[in-house]
Amino acid sequence: MRADRLIQILTTLQARGRATASELAEETEVSLRTIYRDIDSLALAGIPVYAEHGAQGGYRLLNGYKVQLNGMSQAETHALFLSGLGSTLSGLGLDAATLSAEKKLAAALPEPMRKHVHHLRKRFHLDVPGWFNEAEQPTFLQAVFDAVCADRQLHMRYRSWQREKNLELAPLGVVLKGGAWYLVGQTDAKPRTYKITRILSLEVLDTTFTPPAEFNLAAYWQENTARLDEETHSKLARVRVSPLGLRILPDLCSSYVRRRIRLLGKADENGWQELELPVGGQWQTISDFLRLGIEVEVLAPQALRDAVRSTVNSLAERYR
Repeated sequence: MRADRLIQILTTLQARGRATASELAEETEVSLRTIYRDIDSLALAGIPVYAEHGAQGGYRLLNGYKVQLNGMSQAETHALFLSGLGSTLSGLGLDAATLSAEKKLAAALPEPMRKHVHHLRKRFHLDVPGWFNEAEQPTFLQAVFDAVCADRQLHMRYRSWQREKNLELAPLGVVLKGGAWYLVGQTDAKPRTYKITRILSLEVLDTTFTPPAEFNLAAYWQENTARLDEETHSKLARVRVSPLGLRILPDLCSSYVRRRIRLLGKADENGWQELELPVGGQWQTISDFLRLGIEVEVLAPQALRDAVRSTVNSLAERYR
């Protein structure tokens, strides 16, 4: 809708300070001609928007002009106030600031919308960690986050899977996934991921750095997790599962594995179904299949079948 687009143009200009017609057209997914008409409409409506020419030119709002929140749609208000980020940001020391910001935003809303927001907040709760897990509260989380915000180098002692090591790196960002906090840092030409609970000691250095202009934290994280899924599920296994096993298998798999389960032929007369699925290391794969108990039989590869048999025999011997 045009009204929504005009509000988007205003909020973009307020947030960035300046934007070209091309940038606004891309942001709002309309033509340049439409942007020119929208800018004229805003000016005619009394909005102090003006154009600057030259290499650093573009559209700006007059200094001091602020967009009022009474232009927000109900859906936008829902998205803003149902984020539930207060408890999530407590580890960064921002829970009080988040609550204060929400109160200020709510106060700027029209009265009917403010009552609606209060009603909705009592009916929505965000619980980030998975079942049977508590959210991590890493010792060095706030120090890491402060260094990220200040573009300051870090020196840390870190415990990886293999060993402990000393690292000096440029902290590029922090990520919260499944209740666990991660640091994305760069020691050489390639960013890497570090779990913050594995940091044994930390020093924020006075040395500052300039983050790579081309680095995008969200894009890096998406690519990194996709690559990790592929690397940790680099093999295929063929199994038979019972009707019960077929029902519960998706709940025991990661989304990566779940999307790649391939049924082989039809179920037999007892409802047992052969299928193929990606698996990782042998120890982890055996542990995963044991969760299905007698509802699964590994058929191939033979080495995995032999390893499962050996593990089951050892368990039987243990419990004699």
